[in-house]
Amino acid sequence: MAQQERAIRTRQAILEAAGKVFDESGYEAATIAHILACAKVTRGALYFHFSSKEDLARGVLDEAVTTEGVSPQPFKLQELVDTSLLLAYRVQREPLLRASIRLSVDQRARAMFGTRWPDWITVTAALVQDAKDQGETLPHVVPEEVARLMVGAWTGVQLISEAMPEPPELADEISLLYQLMMPNIAVPGVLARLDMAPDRPLRLMSSAEDADVVNGDAAT
Repeated sequence: MAQQERAIRTRQAILEAAGKVFDESGYEAATIAHILACAKVTRGALYFHFSSKEDLARGVLDEAVTTEGVSPQPFKLQELVDTSLLLAYRVQREPLLRASIRLSVDQRARAMFGTRWPDWITVTAALVQDAKDQGETLPHVVPEEVARLMVGAWTGVQLISEAMPEPPELADEISLLYQLMMPNIAVPGVLARLDMAPDRPLRLMSSAEDADVVNGDAAT
């Protein structure tokens, strides 16, 4: 068990190092030597988990679609907002997530590995469909169309924000995006109860940490 846990930690360390290097240098300029230096592992350890730089890039992209920190909510539209805001908060702090976006917009990398945007569209469409089934959305809402536009808008806001001389807090920008979009998606009764504040991710993460502490105490 201890050996398996070490292997999992080593693999994650390699992925995080690859993400950092891909994020800073781009796929073409990234080297295995630089990734090894960042990961502080041996070449043998890296090749045990990943056969090549291409395999590493695929591993980074596999980490792109995450709903970590999102808990069930009375409204599915709130879960959608939470997913987007948490991702916005994390992407500015986690090179692995930023690298997945950089690989997706890099033309050569995209041609080789594709992107995870279709997966994000699927996740988003499912949440919007659930919201529609629960009567949370306006009649004209088509989940697949809304999902494509939401994912495109989120990505565009992230790329533009990152390119600004003084990048704003991405969660602030995504909060504004949803405040503009949701009146055209949610029925008034749901809209009034959605929490789209930019500090929502911090409160969600704090609640998750408190729950972990309680669960840990219960386990002991």
